[in-house]
Amino acid sequence: MAVIEHALWPVRAGDEAAFEAAFAEARPLIASAPGFHSIEIRRPMASGQPYLLLAGWRSVEDHRDGFRQSNQYQQWRALLHPFYDPMPVVSYFGEAL
Repeated sequence: MAVIEHALWPVRAGDEAAFEAAFAEARPLIASAPGFHSIEIRRPMASGQPYLLLAGWRSVEDHRDGFRQSNQYQQWRALLHPFYDPMPVVSYFGEAL
Protein backbone atom coordinates (compact mmCIF):
# COMPACT_ATOMS: atom_id res chain seq x y z
CA MET A 1 0.00 0.00 0.00
CA ALA A 2 1.30 3.47 -0.86
CA VAL A 3 0.89 6.26 1.68
CA ILE A 4 1.15 10.02 1.53
CA GLU A 5 2.97 11.90 4.25
CA HIS A 6 1.45 15.36 4.77
CA ALA A 7 2.90 18.23 6.76
CA LEU A 8 2.54 21.99 6.86
CA TRP A 9 5.99 23.56 7.25
CA PRO A 10 5.78 26.91 9.08
CA VAL A 11 8.93 28.62 7.81
CA ARG A 12 9.83 31.81 9.68
CA ALA A 13 9.11 34.99 7.72
CA GLY A 14 12.18 36.27 5.91
CA ASP A 15 13.82 32.82 5.77
CA GLU A 16 11.99 31.55 2.69
CA ALA A 17 14.88 31.85 0.20
CA ALA A 18 17.35 30.21 2.60
CA PHE A 19 14.83 27.46 3.38
CA GLU A 20 14.28 26.73 -0.32
CA ALA A 21 18.05 26.54 -0.89
CA ALA A 22 18.40 24.18 2.09
CA PHE A 23 15.55 22.03 0.77
CA ALA A 24 17.30 21.72 -2.60
CA GLU A 25 20.33 20.41 -0.72
CA ALA A 26 18.21 18.09 1.46
CA ARG A 27 16.08 16.60 -1.34
CA PRO A 28 18.62 13.89 -2.36
CA LEU A 29 18.76 12.71 1.26
CA ILE A 30 15.09 11.73 1.31
CA ALA A 31 15.10 10.56 -2.31
CA SER A 32 17.68 7.90 -1.47
CA ALA A 33 15.60 6.41 1.38
CA PRO A 34 14.22 2.88 0.93
CA GLY A 35 10.48 3.00 0.23
CA PHE A 36 10.54 6.62 -0.93
CA HIS A 37 8.35 7.31 -3.97
CA SER A 38 8.02 11.07 -4.41
CA ILE A 39 8.09 14.49 -2.80
CA GLU A 40 6.28 17.70 -3.59
CA ILE A 41 6.72 20.99 -1.78
CA ARG A 42 4.28 23.82 -2.48
CA ARG A 43 4.98 27.46 -1.72
CA PRO A 44 2.30 29.33 0.23
CA MET A 45 0.13 31.77 -1.70
CA ALA A 46 0.29 34.41 1.02
CA SER A 47 2.96 35.63 3.40
CA GLY A 48 2.93 33.94 6.79
CA GLN A 49 1.33 30.72 5.56
CA PRO A 50 3.17 27.38 5.76
CA TYR A 51 4.72 25.41 2.92
CA LEU A 52 2.91 22.19 2.03
CA LEU A 53 4.80 18.88 2.00
CA LEU A 54 3.37 15.83 0.23
CA ALA A 55 5.70 12.84 0.19
CA GLY A 56 4.89 9.40 -1.18
CA TRP A 57 6.12 6.30 0.66
CA ARG A 58 5.64 2.57 0.21
CA SER A 59 4.55 2.42 3.88
CA VAL A 60 4.39 4.49 7.06
CA GLU A 61 7.16 2.30 8.44
CA ASP A 62 9.48 3.21 5.55
CA HIS A 63 9.19 6.83 6.61
CA ARG A 64 8.85 6.59 10.38
CA ASP A 65 11.07 3.59 11.16
CA GLY A 66 13.37 3.78 8.14
CA PHE A 67 14.11 7.33 7.05
CA ARG A 68 13.55 8.97 10.43
CA GLN A 69 15.98 6.56 12.08
CA SER A 70 18.69 7.02 9.44
CA ASN A 71 21.84 9.12 9.19
CA GLN A 72 20.27 10.82 6.15
CA TYR A 73 17.44 12.06 8.37
CA GLN A 74 19.94 13.55 10.81
CA GLN A 75 21.41 15.55 7.92
CA TRP A 76 17.89 16.46 6.67
CA ARG A 77 16.99 17.64 10.16
CA ALA A 78 20.15 19.75 10.49
CA LEU A 79 19.42 21.43 7.15
CA LEU A 80 15.68 22.08 7.51
CA HIS A 81 14.51 22.06 11.12
CA PRO A 82 16.14 25.40 12.05
CA PHE A 83 13.65 27.16 9.73
CA TYR A 84 10.44 25.89 11.41
CA ASP A 85 8.48 27.76 14.05
CA PRO A 86 6.76 25.76 15.44
CA MET A 87 7.79 22.25 14.43
CA PRO A 88 5.46 20.68 11.84
CA VAL A 89 3.02 17.89 12.63
CA VAL A 90 3.13 14.93 10.24
CA SER A 91 0.03 13.01 9.15
CA TYR A 92 -0.29 9.94 6.92
CA PHE A 93 -2.99 9.14 4.37
CA GLY A 94 -3.83 5.88 2.62
CA GLU A 95 -5.16 4.95 -0.79
CA ALA A 96 -7.22 7.44 -2.78
CA LEU A 97 -10.98 6.89 -2.83
